[in-house]
Amino acid sequence: QHGNEKTIKVFHEKARIPKEDLKFLIAGPESFVDYMINKAKYGYKAGFKKLGLGIDWRRELKTIDPQYKRFIEWQYKKLYAKGYIIKKRYPVRYCPSCKNPVGDHDLSEGEGLGIQEFTLLKFKLSEGKFLVAATLRPETVFGQTNLWIRPDVEYLKIKVGKEEWIASKEFFEKYTNQNKDIEKIGTIKGSELIGKYVLAPGIERKIIVLPASFCDTATGTGIVTSVPSDAPIDYVALKDLQEDEKLMKTYGLDPEKIRSIKPIPIIDVPEYGELAAVKISEQLGIKNQADAEKLEEAKKIVYKLGFHKGIMNKNCGSYAGMPVNKAKELIKKLLLEKGEAAIFYELEGRIVCRCGAECIVRVLEDQWFVKYSDAKWKEESKKTLANMKIVHESFRAQYEKVFDWLEDKPCTRSKGLGTNFPWQKELVLEPLADSTIYMAYFTISHLIKKVPAEKLEEEVFDYIFLNKGDSKKIAKKYGIDAALLEEMRKSFDYWYPLAYNVSALELIPNHMSFSIF
Repeated sequence: QHGNEKTIKVFHEKARIPKEDLKFLIAGPESFVDYMINKAKYGYKAGFKKLGLGIDWRRELKTIDPQYKRFIEWQYKKLYAKGYIIKKRYPVRYCPSCKNPVGDHDLSEGEGLGIQEFTLLKFKLSEGKFLVAATLRPETVFGQTNLWIRPDVEYLKIKVGKEEWIASKEFFEKYTNQNKDIEKIGTIKGSELIGKYVLAPGIERKIIVLPASFCDTATGTGIVTSVPSDAPIDYVALKDLQEDEKLMKTYGLDPEKIRSIKPIPIIDVPEYGELAAVKISEQLGIKNQADAEKLEEAKKIVYKLGFHKGIMNKNCGSYAGMPVNKAKELIKKLLLEKGEAAIFYELEGRIVCRCGAECIVRVLEDQWFVKYSDAKWKEESKKTLANMKIVHESFRAQYEKVFDWLEDKPCTRSKGLGTNFPWQKELVLEPLADSTIYMAYFTISHLIKKVPAEKLEEEVFDYIFLNKGDSKKIAKKYGIDAALLEEMRKSFDYWYPLAYNVSALELIPNHMSFSIF
């Protein structure tokens, strides 16, 4: 991948690699690695020298060294034995150019941004035909009053399974990476749908489709479900339309019917009561949809308070009296079970791979993961963290936060440099997956170079790092010098436990936290 023009451009313009040095990138991945270590003006070795650091270069290692690869194979076999390596269907950040899941170390833009899960609500237009809207708040279905659609946009008719959906072109492009059973079958202008009634999911009530300019076709499906009681933009847009005789006349809407649409109170929010969107819009003096900054501020306040402190009210049926953060998952689950909803994933923001391509969300059917979500493993890691000194201490909270939200992490890719995955040799472990405990390897890296990689079986590493087995028996079994084996064990014993682990702040959410696990 380093040989393609996009990558060359990124390294020249963003990494400021001189033009005369670009030949090292074109020569191949191994050449690039060597360039960054040994030849670059501000590469690893030159950088350490400029900092005045004294380095024991006998211990130098590359993650593509054959002995190191055997060490990583051993690590992953241990994790697998504990149940921490799993395979499942899962959404990942994905580079369509490299055809790989991407971690933060693979990015030139968007580090730390994750994936949001949207609930796709299906609004029945006629038998088997649906307008589809994406929401982050499925618990608000009880307050739906209408649908918003862009009249000037050409939407797609999409066959999904046995159903026909209407959604934006941008949604179709994204969803093809998340659902294989999808096909474009036609188009329809948004203006053709205005004034029609659809059956709203979760409430089995007919609501009207209305025009709105704020619908973003690149976000969700380009169609928005309106909950004016708890979404400031919905309340303001509804008020704008009700006051715009000309717009209502343009689309043949009955002004009396449109003006009869009122916000339905569904959530009791501290400080704002049961019509939070209405009250905060008035409080901030939001005049119309053009007050974009104030609307964004209002949304953040209402959504945060509503989710963390809101209580579902009497209009929410059996969910009345339930905290919003609990009701959300239960309502979503019911909608999915009834076939009234589906799941859709979006990136939290713009993410760009080092190759220059913009990343997407892709659902992989058989992706391998490190199971960082395991509750017991998290608990053990939190205990380790509690006994560590963090410099500066204020960063401890960031580690704790990471441990709480950390989910399963993709650990393999289809191409690149690194260790082949033990159970699927055509796959390679991704960059962060093979660099979580290399600190331990540094204690023996100057010695293990003397041992041919093919002799480094599990028992060898078990003895060095776990003090299991008899050194003489293991040495004889694999043809390794017993004294060397014992020296490696003593070296690890001498240097461990780790005294310091120094790295960049932006690596707290990944590399640094993973190393504690």
